[in-house]
Amino acid sequence: MKGLATMSEASDVRTYDEALPEDTGWLGWILFAGVMMIVLGIFHAMAGLVALFHDDYYVVRSDGLVVTLSYTGWGWIHLILGVVVITAGVALFQGHMWSRIVAVVVAVVSAVGNLAFLSASPVWSAIMIAVDILVIYALTAHGREI
Repeated sequence: MKGLATMSEASDVRTYDEALPEDTGWLGWILFAGVMMIVLGIFHAMAGLVALFHDDYYVVRSDGLVVTLSYTGWGWIHLILGVVVITAGVALFQGHMWSRIVAVVVAVVSAVGNLAFLSASPVWSAIMIAVDILVIYALTAHGREI
């Protein structure tokens, strides 16, 4: 009788182990997304500081942008967005579902913001949009594995 109970317990353990999701290579993509969100936030903050203190750096005048706003206004938008993106990237490392949702929304807002800023800094904004798209893909394709 004791042998049967042990065999039953072993089968229960095996089914429990089989029920747990197995780590795959996509876990690395989630960590990549978190790190890249932090890097994107730093890039946004840098763009914001440049817009605030060195507005003649950009290709066009502020009235030539998609959204006509002074570079001081764009600087504050980028600084605030940078802090939000960094916070979302750090939250991703906790592995909660809400952090994935917030990170995707923040990455979308970042991509749209960079699209509106594209004429001022074409290469920089295009690179940031591409990284935003990679982050969104990593978080939506297999984000449940974290």
